[in-house]
Amino acid sequence: MRADRLIQALLLLQGRAHITAAELATELEVSVPTARRDLEALAMAGVPIYPTRGRGGGWRLIGGARTDLTGLTQGEASSLVVALTQSAAATPERVAAMRKLVRAMPEPFREGAQRVAASTVRSAPWGESDADEPPAPVAELQEAIARRVRVRMRYEGATRATPIEVVPLIVGSRGARWYLIAAPVADAAPAGEATDAAYAERLRTYRVERIAELRVLTAPGAEPAGFDRSRAWAEMVERVEDMRGAARAIVRVEPWAVRALTARFGAQARMVDRPPDTAGRVRIEVGAHRIDALAEQLAGWAGVAEVVEPAAVRVALRELGERIITVYRDAEHA
Repeated sequence: MRADRLIQALLLLQGRAHITAAELATELEVSVPTARRDLEALAMAGVPIYPTRGRGGGWRLIGGARTDLTGLTQGEASSLVVALTQSAAATPERVAAMRKLVRAMPEPFREGAQRVAASTVRSAPWGESDADEPPAPVAELQEAIARRVRVRMRYEGATRATPIEVVPLIVGSRGARWYLIAAPVADAAPAGEATDAAYAERLRTYRVERIAELRVLTAPGAEPAGFDRSRAWAEMVERVEDMRGAARAIVRVEPWAVRALTARFGAQARMVDRPPDTAGRVRIEVGAHRIDALAEQLAGWAGVAEVVEPAAVRVALRELGERIITVYRDAEHA
């Protein structure tokens, strides 16, 4: 819509000394004549901009580029980026809006916003959909990443009760679970060794919902030179996948339920290389981190899926069923 483009053009003007119609066309992904008409429309609407011709020319705001034309502070600008990164609706339009918003920000704000955008990952495999609202610590972790500072946190399940201090590097979700990839300060690379290789063995992964207390500090804490966020996230996913798939089972599934079941288990489901049986049922291998957890996940599929092996999962399912019967039989006589 044209109104959207005019707002984007205004944001770009407020963050730069000047902009040409060709540059605006590239940013807004429109033709040069369309960009020129948008600039003229802003001028006619009373926006204090004027064109200059010749080498180094372009459209300028009267009085020069201003960083507070919209009234946004740096914290408010970062909050906008945080809100976009936390949204579960990662549509192409939202991704494009993120890119344009970051590029349109004034230079003092842009660097931190770019770090937040680059260090936040949203994906929804593992058979789960994204939660509507991320855990409360996510926004504070993103703030620390934007400011390149450390955080102090108390982590449930840690071997020591005292808070730990870490350098947050990536915050992201897999399904409904959020994870933090960080370097504990005690393990962080010493001066002169701040390289990707130096951090490789020092990174730790934390479940965000297990962060009981969190405080953003003022002490500096930045990623090392050459730090590869994509590789670090992929390696974390691989490790977690391995842990999640420690218990495996072969399941015979009704053909019409195959797609739903494989979607539920995500990367922990694969088709077994066998033809369907005479009833058309397909064999699928599924996994979870423990046998009891696998049984709990499969219990809801009892009407369409039967565990073939191993016997331990069949036993766990039977015991689960017996517990359910006991609970609800007692409830009838309560």
